[in-house]
Amino acid sequence: MHHDGVAADAAFDELRFGTSASINGSGTHESGIFPSATIFFDPLSSVAAVTWQQSVQEPRIYLGASVGTGDGVDQVYGGFAWTANVTDKLFVELGLGGAVNNGDLNDDGTKGPKLGCRFLFREQLAVGYRITDNWQVLATADHSSNANLCDGSNDGLSHAGLAIGYKF
Repeated sequence: MHHDGVAADAAFDELRFGTSASINGSGTHESGIFPSATIFFDPLSSVAAVTWQQSVQEPRIYLGASVGTGDGVDQVYGGFAWTANVTDKLFVELGLGGAVNNGDLNDDGTKGPKLGCRFLFREQLAVGYRITDNWQVLATADHSSNANLCDGSNDGLSHAGLAIGYKF
């Protein structure tokens, strides 16, 4: 796929906006929705990868944030994302990284997830469809937790939603 324009020559690759909802169980469920914005960089030119082996060796880098409405937790996150094309239009994406949150760390008697520490591991998964060379729509899921490396709770944060991306 070829992308024209100045941005295609730079590392900046994609801008993505989405919204999601908590899929945590009843005791750790967050109310409201979670609007998000994520920017992707492609310093390794992953778009040029032809085989899945090349795709694994050439991830994109992402930085983003989600804002919790209601009693939801805000997060700033980043990491590496790998994309595998199923067809010319359909693809799957896996992201691994970390997040910083403003949620409750320990059980203080309030509802919602107890996270144990501010810094969490974060995984994300998406199934996407390329509408055009520039526009794509994605079904997304993400999970953040401390992997039991912090003292205290580890309820984690889990969300599912939809996103739209614009590739430059």
